[in-house]
Amino acid sequence: MSDRPEASPAPAPTHAPDRPSLRMAASLVVLRERASGMEVLLLRRAVRANDFSSDAYVFPGGVVDATDRLGHAACHGIDDATASQRLRLPEGGLDYYVAAIRECFEETSVLFADDVIGTPVDERRLGAMRAQREALHDGKLDIASLCQSFGVRLTPQRLHYLSHWVTPQALPKRFDTRFFLAMLPEGQQVEVDRIETAAHRWMRPQYALTHADQLRLLPPTRKLLQWLESMGTAKQAIATAAAQREVPRIQPRLAHGKRGRWPITPDEPAWAELTLIDPQEAGTGSYEIVPGCAVTLMPGVLRVAAPNPGMMTGPGTNTYLVGGGPDNAWAVIDPGPDDAAHIDAILRASPGLIRQIFVTHTHRDHSPGARLLKAKTGATTYGMRARHDEGQDTAFVPDVALSDGDVVTLPDARVLRPIHTPGHAANHLCYALDDAGLVFTGDHVMQGSTVVINPPDGHMATYLASLEKLSALAPRWLAPGHGFVMDHPAQRIARLIAHRLAREASTLAALEKVGPASLETLTPVVYADVPAAHHGVAQRSLRAHLEKLAEDGRAARSEDGLWHRIGTHEEGRR
Repeated sequence: MSDRPEASPAPAPTHAPDRPSLRMAASLVVLRERASGMEVLLLRRAVRANDFSSDAYVFPGGVVDATDRLGHAACHGIDDATASQRLRLPEGGLDYYVAAIRECFEETSVLFADDVIGTPVDERRLGAMRAQREALHDGKLDIASLCQSFGVRLTPQRLHYLSHWVTPQALPKRFDTRFFLAMLPEGQQVEVDRIETAAHRWMRPQYALTHADQLRLLPPTRKLLQWLESMGTAKQAIATAAAQREVPRIQPRLAHGKRGRWPITPDEPAWAELTLIDPQEAGTGSYEIVPGCAVTLMPGVLRVAAPNPGMMTGPGTNTYLVGGGPDNAWAVIDPGPDDAAHIDAILRASPGLIRQIFVTHTHRDHSPGARLLKAKTGATTYGMRARHDEGQDTAFVPDVALSDGDVVTLPDARVLRPIHTPGHAANHLCYALDDAGLVFTGDHVMQGSTVVINPPDGHMATYLASLEKLSALAPRWLAPGHGFVMDHPAQRIARLIAHRLAREASTLAALEKVGPASLETLTPVVYADVPAAHHGVAQRSLRAHLEKLAEDGRAARSEDGLWHRIGTHEEGRR
């Protein structure tokens, strides 16, 4: 009776079909605790043609059947009103609990039930009930009748509402699935039905995640396994699920990339951009940034990434094109590195003539391309010259030197407003396209990582002030120099500030613990959460933190180059 309720990849339709209606479904995540740690039950689906979950490892579950409503009479401990309130439904919430219990029993022989006096169902009676699983699966018997025949009551109170997933739009089968969490009833063993389920395995969450591709784990399975791994123990997972007051509805969006068409969830990097470029959820966007591939972000705004991926540049430096209008003329923001292939990609992507070139700052992955692009187009360059030599494109001299508060009219008559945002670089500019609610942030705000603050060109206190300045502008979207377009700018900027202040607190704590100490000694202490391979880069930002603390009168550097916390080091010498 089970039709798999999980989100999945699927081939693109050859035409735009009518969107199918949602089928209600329930799934049960079953845990047990062993000496080696928490284990979760996963079922390998039988191989079937045209079934997206064929041969995948999934949690027990399936569609809510009409007869599950009859199962209310067999339930003990939770009524429909309580279940519906928990699931934020007007009625019928208990249907999902019953369906999760029934499907788990059909597929695994594990039954969440007691006898009528509240004691566990004995093995003899449970064995006789298991003999009826095929009839239950085929719809010849309903769960309420089965319970009545054997004098047992279902125990939905043992199930904890965990998660709510809805299949993406444009798939041929769509499910609205409620996931529940429960401990394996004591003394019960798993016996798969061999109808829809080929095998079962108890796995540690981390093991399953490590082998996700071989196990063909679908997105909801992966995400819930990641959550379980973060819990550490079954006891903690159950307690956390039981304490949840709000369970968000998660509906992934389909996008394309190296894995083919795949569901993307709200916590993934491409999510916000997909909401912008594919508002109808047709699956036309991409979850990858591909160098040289032009992406239309909104009318009159395109992006082309440079082929310079790396630890410092992510998927590559983003070049943006803004324009259109009656003359179909365009402006370029951040032409990127000195790479002829990238300049050719910009020229191919531009729908019309390029008249203006804007630079956010003069780091070598952002501005050097301006020279070749200007030579090929005759466009006017805008920006600020480098204020320091280290790591800078000192050869960039803009035709028009910009200042904070300037207003530049673009070829399509729109206005681009430079915002001086020093901190990462002293000459850093963001550019606001106010009519679109969009700010091009260069390296001031990047996706997926914090930027390096490298003195003397970088300055931590100035960077924090520039973040506050950008947040006060209240844009709707941020287009970073590396990564996808980001939404909720105020929230993202607040997290960046909180992260920097937390790192500052860690720096003070490290000075207290190991100071007086050198920069090299402090780095692995302050950045203990960062891989050692990245400590060389982290050391630059640590220097900026220490210099800010010195400016604030909270730390100092002695003549021997060692840093100490003011007020602590001196007292220790008395």
